Amino acid sequence: MNPSNPNCFLKWFRTIGPGIIVASVVLGPGSILTSSKVGCQYGYSMLWVLVAAVVLMIGMTALAARLGVSTEKTLCSELADRIGRPFASMVGIVLFLVVASFQSSNNMAVVTSIESVLPSDSAASPTNATKTTLIVLLVLFNTVIIATLFGLKSLYKPLERLMKVLLGVMIVGFGANLFLAGPSLSQVLSGLVPRIPSELAGGFWPRLDGTGQIVDPLWAIQGLVATTFSVAGAFYQSYLAREKGWTSTQLKQGLVDSIVGISVLGACSSMIMITSATILHGTMSPHELRSAADVARQLEPLFGPAATILFSCGIFAACFSPFLINAMIGGLLLADGLGLGNSMDSPWSKTLTVAAMLFGMAVAIWATIAGENPVGVIIFAQALTVLGSPLLALSLLYLATRRDVRDRVSCPAWLIGVCSLGCVVTLVLATRTACKLWLQTAQVPAGIHIGANV
Repeated sequence: MNPSNPNCFLKWFRTIGPGIIVASVVLGPGSILTSSKVGCQYGYSMLWVLVAAVVLMIGMTALAARLGVSTEKTLCSELADRIGRPFASMVGIVLFLVVASFQSSNNMAVVTSIESVLPSDSAASPTNATKTTLIVLLVLFNTVIIATLFGLKSLYKPLERLMKVLLGVMIVGFGANLFLAGPSLSQVLSGLVPRIPSELAGGFWPRLDGTGQIVDPLWAIQGLVATTFSVAGAFYQSYLAREKGWTSTQLKQGLVDSIVGISVLGACSSMIMITSATILHGTMSPHELRSAADVARQLEPLFGPAATILFSCGIFAACFSPFLINAMIGGLLLADGLGLGNSMDSPWSKTLTVAAMLFGMAVAIWATIAGENPVGVIIFAQALTVLGSPLLALSLLYLATRRDVRDRVSCPAWLIGVCSLGCVVTLVLATRTACKLWLQTAQVPAGIHIGANV
């Protein structure tokens, strides 16, 4: 391809897509908040962790794409044939429950983004009229998406175009603030050098301090890895590659698509982290950042309303992107796991997608009326993620190493190595999450992330 030829570039741009969709769903409000918190707390020093997570995500996404276009059936159907339908059903059920639970936080992120444009007094202590307005808008938002879901005969192409537009909005919004922040290039480069944070002096695992409070110095860093290295998103890439119409003759295209899409994800997250490191590090506590909207409000005094509006547009795009696709991941994989359909256009896939959306909306409406965050539901989702992420990662690696699959799918040794390392990482993160959940069985965690996504 000649990069100086616009027509050639546009033709190439049209060929990519699945990786962009995965990047859009992974880069949600939870990713924005986590990247901002890590930059605020650690400055530039943890950039290397983000780069490592991006590399793992590229490897897992590329492997899933190869399996998706080279195996005779979809991944859940292959697992059902090889291990049994109960195992495939368990994969679908666990992921559906995770998605449905996190969908409540995606709905809450929409509520938060609406509240951020209300007068400050109304947003701080919403009246009954304000709550009614928020609920009506939330119901309308979900209704429009559900109507679109059933109104389109083919979902993939419109979804791909929309995600490309939204990702472009995020790049412009976050890039403008990065430019205004004026970070030091030498400090940014120094952040790419691996180093161990001083907070690890007290130990690697979560623990209770003398007052009975949970201490976990790596929780923000773990969140950065988990919201970048999304195994559920990578697993879904295999289905998107089939929907795109790729075949086993386009393995190279799948690798390029994964590299481009996930690199854009990493670029957006790094822009947010660097901006936070430049402006907020050393001037405020990361605990003051409780939502993505808080990050925008912190930047307004420095950059002015125009730049903050751009950043808020990026936040809205990040809220909208995972809103539908998160639910679609759960709906499609549950339908496929149960043997009810393996396409995003199948009736059962759409029905189960709507079920996940309605559950998330119902929880968000309850939380808005009660004035509470749905922390219990999010804790339940975190507990299921302990099982779900390693299960998906090991399933991908299992399929990639079967002799008959390897005869059809060319998986380089480096790709298997990266994905094997990714499996180890998911197991470590799951163990740390399980440890923290066990410690907090008798208490509700403060500062739970709103808008987390799979």
